[in-house]
Amino acid sequence: MTASFRVPLPSNEPLLSYAPGTPERDSLRKVLSEMVSEEIEIPLIIGGREVRTGTLGTQVMPHDHGHVLARWHKAGAPEIAQAIDAAREAHREWAAWDPSDRAAVFLRAAEMLSGDWRQTLNASTMLAQSKTPHQAEIDSACELIDFFRFNVHFAEVISRIQPDSAPGIWNGIDYRPLEGFVFAATPFNFTSIAGNLPTAPAIMGNTVVWKCASTAVLSGYYLARLLEAAGLPPGVVNFVPGDGRAVGPAAIDHPDLAGIHFTGSTQTFQAMWSRVGGNIARYRSYPRVVGETGGKDFIIAHPGADPAALVTSILRAGFEYQGQKCSAASRIYLPDNLWSRMKDDLIGQILDLRMGDVGDFSNFMGAVIDRAAYDRLRECLDDVRAHPEDAVILAGGQADDSVGYFIRPTLIEAKRPDWRTMREELFGPVVTLYVYPEGKWEETLDLVDQTSPYALTGAVFASDRGAIVEAGKKLRYAAGNFYVNDKPTGAVVGQQPFGGSRASGTNDKAGSMLNLLRWVSARTVKETFGPPVSYRYPYMDDPE
Repeated sequence: MTASFRVPLPSNEPLLSYAPGTPERDSLRKVLSEMVSEEIEIPLIIGGREVRTGTLGTQVMPHDHGHVLARWHKAGAPEIAQAIDAAREAHREWAAWDPSDRAAVFLRAAEMLSGDWRQTLNASTMLAQSKTPHQAEIDSACELIDFFRFNVHFAEVISRIQPDSAPGIWNGIDYRPLEGFVFAATPFNFTSIAGNLPTAPAIMGNTVVWKCASTAVLSGYYLARLLEAAGLPPGVVNFVPGDGRAVGPAAIDHPDLAGIHFTGSTQTFQAMWSRVGGNIARYRSYPRVVGETGGKDFIIAHPGADPAALVTSILRAGFEYQGQKCSAASRIYLPDNLWSRMKDDLIGQILDLRMGDVGDFSNFMGAVIDRAAYDRLRECLDDVRAHPEDAVILAGGQADDSVGYFIRPTLIEAKRPDWRTMREELFGPVVTLYVYPEGKWEETLDLVDQTSPYALTGAVFASDRGAIVEAGKKLRYAAGNFYVNDKPTGAVVGQQPFGGSRASGTNDKAGSMLNLLRWVSARTVKETFGPPVSYRYPYMDDPE
């Protein structure tokens, strides 16, 4: 029996400020300058080997789409087959490692990311995903470090959950990794999610085929190199970016698929789930399907709420990182008495928000991620202008793609609560508010619950405790992460486990023990020290 080591108790990584005069500001600027001045070639990494296909994609800066940061090799079906073989080969040894040895790899990765690798991940996230220094720091540094440290702690806690044993018997649970490989498909908007989705299963002994978003290959590549430098064995996590229509089916159709760890659109996740269902008879085991998808996240204010707190929350939750967060507030419900008091302040502050190159640290926002996002948002704004009887733009609404994919932070007032921008996920810096009559609080709570198919995040602002209790009851299933007098973004690992249900996903709570339980298949082991030597039971004895 291998001795069990206790991992260090985790604590959340301190957030650096990047204020003028700080050493982190200078070091980040230096790395940004180096990355901007070079164009790199990014290979696939399969079984620890670099693989070049010759079919290239281009990584540009969204805020300067003429600037190429990298050209990357695209995986196709043959490379996915290679990655699956590499994962299967690595599984034999990795699954047999003592959990403390697996934990050490990720604790080392956290330590390295907290130190010399911090600005490499931050800079690549800023440039390729158009994040400001603050948005990169909370994502590619702090949250990812937290995922590594807290997940190994949660894995240890799981291992200590064991059944009772009667006298003469020793019972145990063996938390085995899944039998097969896990397919991780990660989004562009959070480098921390790109790090967590492949590594959470790996911490539990699984091996992974990882497809990152095509618009986030640069940060994904540096993340793969960080794991390699931290001592992750070849083949445990295989880095295979490529077109989703080529990569996804090749992985999902394989008989050894053991699980899917996904963050992205609801439509893509539903297509994956349907494909798994169609293949169900061919798999060696039933795949675990875990997904966090879209959101149409809300803020609802009670008539007695604090208007200043509401303004700040709308600005930060709606427009930070250009609204490209699954948790971003995009539909707001304000009573008419409160709206009349805060309208000018909210509009004025939206108009003051600076946007542009994220290398200019005075900017609050960058650009949306790519041409497709830009065109979708521009079409939506044009549709609002074409229907003034249904909605009106109060601030912003401008779009400019001459240098980067820039959409001005936009506030829309909907004249009807079911207007499209109150229902549809836009994934951009577009916030829609609906002004309700002050006396219609209960009816508006019903609107919040019923308007959108999503149930990811939401917030209620109120000073009346009874109103908070009522909102909590009526909106119990409307949000997987529910906030009281706070913005509905910014979940912290170990503090607010993240995930939603309905059309927002399987609610398996990233950043908690609940998620890690999805990546094990428990085996119950019973050992009897004095087994019986006769089949007869006492009741069978002859009383005579």
